[in-house]
Amino acid sequence: MSLSQANLAELAAAIKAWGVELGFAEVRITDIDLSAAEAGLQAWLDAGMHGEMDYMASHGMKRARPAELVPGTVRVITARMNYLPPDKDGETEDWREREARRLADPSAAVISVYARGRDYHKVLRARLQQLADRIQAGIGPFGFRVFTDSAPVMELPLAEKSGLGWRGKHTLLINRSAGSMFFMGELLVDLPLPVDEPTGAHCGQCTACISACPTQAIVAPGRMDARRCISYLTIELKSAIPEELRPLIGNRIYGCDDCQTACPWNKFAQRATLPDFDERHALGSAGMIELLAWTEDEFNRRMEGSPIRRIGHERWLRNLAVGLGNAADLGAKGDPAIVAALRSRLEHPSELVREHIRWALARHG
Repeated sequence: MSLSQANLAELAAAIKAWGVELGFAEVRITDIDLSAAEAGLQAWLDAGMHGEMDYMASHGMKRARPAELVPGTVRVITARMNYLPPDKDGETEDWREREARRLADPSAAVISVYARGRDYHKVLRARLQQLADRIQAGIGPFGFRVFTDSAPVMELPLAEKSGLGWRGKHTLLINRSAGSMFFMGELLVDLPLPVDEPTGAHCGQCTACISACPTQAIVAPGRMDARRCISYLTIELKSAIPEELRPLIGNRIYGCDDCQTACPWNKFAQRATLPDFDERHALGSAGMIELLAWTEDEFNRRMEGSPIRRIGHERWLRNLAVGLGNAADLGAKGDPAIVAALRSRLEHPSELVREHIRWALARHG
């Protein structure tokens, strides 16, 4: 089907409205020229900053060339969805203050805010598919493919080009009216829709995110060494966490939000409108001793539908061991309950787990 420019403009406006109806906070459109991002991607890969994330390098520059990934693609529809859970009844404390308080609590298991609800991959993919269905119902069959952090697509440069926000010095996307607490997804399409303009960057001289990073993983503005990032260490890394980095992780057992809680723009962070991102299993208030006691069956059952489940029980225990070891630095050195919990896992069948447990116990010696 051939659409006139007027029809394409009308369709673009309708797509944005349909997206909001489907729960997205904002929908924008961009072309597919990411040539400006290729050199930076190659330099980052050449420096080995992707660590064990081999998938980052396995597709070469196809990651920066959407039309090679999905032939016929001429535009990308980008969308963002807020994920900050709603305030609990009677809660008045700012969410950033609450997160800071838990980081100082030697018993608290700190889990990245985005991971406390349903797996965002499933939520966004389903909503983007519904958006494609709405388009198809309006114009007939067209070429498209849905992506949500699930294939070799450079989401951030595409989102930035489309005007969803700008890439902050911590490398995450920031939106002037919503901070950075949102997920992103894309529809690669063969429709020559009118494109939106970028917003430009608005970080100015601020370096709060760089200063806040516990492991100094932000090695320069806009340049992240994933090998030092706590999110990488607790989620992507399959092997032992380097000993020199363990004390810096504190009680962060899945991901890290420090660069986002430090960002002034996140005073504008918006609450999720979908119940999918409501907190599950009290993951925003859980204790490490309680979580360490979960059997593998309990872990798999409780984490069903959660992004946390993909790290598996073994790495879950590894991370908790590090967190409990670091409780010694938070005023709980030698705490009998922590020591007993750690000792209960000394005979775990995994050497990865046992080694981290031994390290943690030594911290309390």
